[in-house]
Amino acid sequence: MKKQLFVTSLALSAVLGLAACGSDSNSSNSNDMHDNMNDSHAGMMHSSDGKIPAGLKQAENPKFKDGANVILSSDHMKGMDGAEATIVDSFDTTVYAVSFTPTSGGKKVSNHKWVIQEELKPVPESQLQAGDKVTLAADHMKGMDGAKATIDQADETTVYMVDFKPTTGGKKIKNHKWVTEDELQSND
Repeated sequence: MKKQLFVTSLALSAVLGLAACGSDSNSSNSNDMHDNMNDSHAGMMHSSDGKIPAGLKQAENPKFKDGANVILSSDHMKGMDGAEATIVDSFDTTVYAVSFTPTSGGKKVSNHKWVIQEELKPVPESQLQAGDKVTLAADHMKGMDGAKATIDQADETTVYMVDFKPTTGGKKIKNHKWVTEDELQSND
């Protein structure tokens, strides 16, 4: 009887172990990373600690005030476009769309939106232009911090940190960095 119970237990363990091996090893906690919208944004961090880069200045006259309810009209990651969001904070800075190869390996990320001036090292004294080469000091994605990048686009604008609930379901995303003013619509 003991031998039969042991064999049954061993067989059950093997089946469960094989089932676990067959699961999607690329899945992750949706609060930490986005579902693969496309290869270039795999590993995008959903939530952040809300830490503000040194030297970043509060927005003087933001269109959307802290606590305002808005609708996102950006598709930086899956579940973002059309999502209801709350403004956490706003800042006046220069935003950059950048292309880079992650330091952790993997495919080149093209036109990543957005990295702000204060997330470059060293922080430039003036606005950079498309084609300029930079080193990133942002951690929006795995392998981003320290990566060499090329500026694709540069705009002086107000950026927002937002909390939002993805349209695809899952946990609320806190302190998402960054959304520009033209990627927000009033939710009144």
